[in-house]
Amino acid sequence: MGDALGLFDAASGEGAWTVSQVTRRARAIVEQGMGPVWVRGEITSFKAYQSGHWYFTLRDARAQLRCVMWARDNRRLRTPPADGQQVFVLGAPTVWEEKAEFRLTVAELLGTDADGAWRLAFERARAALERDGLLDPARRRPLPPFPRRIAVVTSPDGAALRDIVAVAGRRWPAAELLVVPARVQGAEAEAELCRALGLLGRIPDLDVAIVGRGGGSREDLWTFNSERVARAVAAVPVPVVSAVGHETDVTLCDLVADARAATPSAAAEAVTPDREEQARRLDGLAQRLARGLRRRGERMEERVARTADRIAAAIGRRLERGAARLAAAGGRLDALSPLRVLARGYAVARDADGRVLRRVEEFPDGRAFRLRVTDGEIAARAGGG
Repeated sequence: MGDALGLFDAASGEGAWTVSQVTRRARAIVEQGMGPVWVRGEITSFKAYQSGHWYFTLRDARAQLRCVMWARDNRRLRTPPADGQQVFVLGAPTVWEEKAEFRLTVAELLGTDADGAWRLAFERARAALERDGLLDPARRRPLPPFPRRIAVVTSPDGAALRDIVAVAGRRWPAAELLVVPARVQGAEAEAELCRALGLLGRIPDLDVAIVGRGGGSREDLWTFNSERVARAVAAVPVPVVSAVGHETDVTLCDLVADARAATPSAAAEAVTPDREEQARRLDGLAQRLARGLRRRGERMEERVARTADRIAAAIGRRLERGAARLAAAGGRLDALSPLRVLARGYAVARDADGRVLRRVEEFPDGRAFRLRVTDGEIAARAGGG
């Protein structure tokens, strides 16, 4: 009563809700309180309108539910359902305000046969993985460019392993392939795949892993749609490539893996570089390196030549300046030379040992000496005077 009274009081100034206010509020409550749900029931009163929209009722033994499936959603189905058909539908509960009618807006419709049951199980597991963030593209890791150790989780007797070994050996024989055997179909396949995937974290220096098998029927591939196997793939500590079936087959393991390959051969190509392509690439790099070194050598030669020219010119200028300074010094030295003094009429007296005689007392009577004049020497002797 308290909640009802509160709604009553808040309705309007008159104290009463309008019909459209009630239906609008009911719609908001239903849509906010219930998310999309899978529902099983029998189709009755099916009508396909010219607009492409489908209207029908879904019922069981105790209740019925009006449904609408818009053209944008039902165009994916090959044929419309028939009255009396048992189906699974994924829909969002809502309230049609104009008639205050509770109904389901259907986005997916599946039959309840084996095909529909498998699809329902797939969608249920996919939704659980999505809730846990395992389908987020941001968690995908890049594949290593040059793996040294590759693990392959598959049947040791299947064609998938032979294809992987052949392709990897041709493209990148330097890589080491480690086969982790597991059954890929049958009652025990799920447990064996989970066990094999769990072993990958114990392999030292492992770079990348491939998990998968060759093509087959939906029943053959169903193990790879197991939520348990998908979670085991997501838990592998190295990047994983999923290669299950053929190109048109998409499994839960494909959705959680770091990369998906259409076939096992394509998976081997995805995880290994092509040695011939790498050889061509290295050859191209070597040629570019050689050209670069040659151009750099030419530039260095040009720089050395220019530097040598500058050095030679600098040395020449230095020698010219040195010669000029030497000539000036020679001129000054020549001006100070005793010979220049002698040329002006002076003479220098030397004794027999070549010592210069400068004072009168060094010339006693009879002492022989030599007198140096501007053009030679004269023998002389001191006499009394």
